[in-house]
Amino acid sequence: QVQLVESGGGLVQPGGSLRLSCAVSGVIVDAETMGWYRQVPGKQRESVATITSGGVRNYTDSVKARFTISRDNAKNTVYLEMNSLKPEDTAVYYCYAQLITPPFIVARDHWGQGTQVTVSS
Repeated sequence: QVQLVESGGGLVQPGGSLRLSCAVSGVIVDAETMGWYRQVPGKQRESVATITSGGVRNYTDSVKARFTISRDNAKNTVYLEMNSLKPEDTAVYYCYAQLITPPFIVARDHWGQGTQVTVSS
């Protein structure tokens, strides 16, 4: 069974940095778009950053110039480097990946379990 295993969340002061990692566990044929979403209580889950298998990146406006998404295709792992963190970045961050897994031939959405990021002094 394929799982997305996240790590790297925690508590950080405003202006600090964190790095999130998400590794695909299990047998896959291919990983297409991967990314990070976040959600706060009472609000919809929002896209933070995505990266295609070809390396095209997209960011939500509020994190541009502060967050950097990257991936290691050989390791089927996606990263989110978060700098200059603000209290409004506080949320549960979810890893996302479009994966082709046997016996399927089209990509399906997969989600991680979520990791808490808290920005507070």
